[in-house]
Amino acid sequence: MGRRTASLPAHTVQRCTFELCGDVAQPVTLSVADLRTGWAQHRAEVVFDCATNGPQHHVFQGPLLREVVAAARPTFDPRRRKERSRFLLSVSGMDTHHAVVSWAEIDADFGNTPVLATHLDDEELDTAGTQLVVPSDRCGARYVSAVTRIRLSAFRLPADH
Repeated sequence: MGRRTASLPAHTVQRCTFELCGDVAQPVTLSVADLRTGWAQHRAEVVFDCATNGPQHHVFQGPLLREVVAAARPTFDPRRRKERSRFLLSVSGMDTHHAVVSWAEIDADFGNTPVLATHLDDEELDTAGTQLVVPSDRCGARYVSAVTRIRLSAFRLPADH
């Protein structure tokens, strides 16, 4: 299937969109506004250690990453837990920061972690872009600001293994 861009006025499709691609049947480009209106919103109060600024206290709000990715129809069989658990989500930000989370971390049958944000401390992120948030992390290294791409991929062992 072809990639679709969410139906937004042309002037709003800017740098604050991201591509959801990889092992999905329906790759899609989404904006912060799409994430706010297309899925239920969840709040996460987080404290994480920042190497440069010390402890950070924030409230993030947004949809569950697993629900957003599910809408793109991952190529795995959703009924097979072991199959789902070998998938990874690679998340890239505008500043070239990159992080990886496993499907099992966000899957309701495993870690059940909410990880996308459309609001930071009650302010909309429309111009700043979506953020990857991993509330269970003690350090903020996997938080990615201004997400530009989320790629779902199956982990495959090398052929000689």
